[in-house]
Parts: sequence; C-alpha cells; structure tokens
Amino acid sequence: MGAPLRLIDSALFIYFLIIAIAVPLIDGQTILPIDLYPKFLIELKSWFFKQIDHYLVFEMPYFYVGIAWFELLFQWPVALMCVYGIAAGKSWFGTTSLIYGSSFLTSLAAILAELIGSKRASEKLIRFYYPFLGFAVLSFARGLLRYSGTSASIGKQLC
Repeated sequence: MGAPLRLIDSALFIYFLIIAIAVPLIDGQTILPIDLYPKFLIELKSWFFKQIDHYLVFEMPYFYVGIAWFELLFQWPVALMCVYGIAAGKSWFGTTSLIYGSSFLTSLAAILAELIGSKRASEKLIRFYYPFLGFAVLSFARGLLRYSGTSASIGKQLC
C-alpha cells in the first residue's frame, strides 16, 4: 500500500496547494469586496469564466454565493491543513482529507445538480467540474485508507 499511497498523497498535495491559492484569489471574488483584488485577477476570472460560459459565476444565485462562503470559511482552511498534514507527515491528515472530500462532494452535488438539471450548462462547463469531482472522491477515499505511520509524500516517521 506504500507506493500507491505516496502517489495519491502527492497528487492530493498538488491539488490542495492549488486550492490554497485559488480559493482566496479567484473564488473569493464572488463574496468579498471586489476592490480587494488587483485588476488583472478580476479580468482573469472574468475572461476564464466567459470562456466556459459559467452562468452561475455571473448570475450569482443565492445557493452559489452560500457555497462560496462555505468554501472560503470552511473548505479553504481544511485544504490548508491538508497541505500541512501531507508535508509534515501528520497522522491526522486522513481525517482532514475525509472532511474536505465529503464537504466538497456535497458542494459539487449542489452545483452539478443545478448545471445538469437546468439544461443551461454547456458540455464544456460540466466537463470543467469533472477534475474537481475526481479530486473530491480521491480526497474522500484517502481519508478512508489506513494511515501507514509515515508521511506518504515526505517519508517522515510519526512515532
């Protein structure tokens, strides 16, 4: 189980690192005052979401804004803990990974239900969420795996 676990943890480390950066800089624009952000970040977000025709980002329905708050106030700190947990070989990483995976799966279920159920979303927009769905499942599954006693990415002894 050692090598596959190292591979999973390495993939999750990169994912959580990206989330740690992207959530406050990109997703935070949904809920925080826009003047907190430099113009190039605002333009980057606008350009990218226009490319995939992400109508939820532009219409900002209440459920989507609520998910953005949940992501910034709960999921983002848990993702930061996961980055630290992997890097430092903490025994509790499996727990935080399970928490993140289950909460993110729940958020994605609401978003995908709207996108698919409304029949307004393009195939490109729905495909945009597939990698996130995969990492949410991977994070959830990693939380269910028995911890080996060493950090899968770093190899530091816990005992």
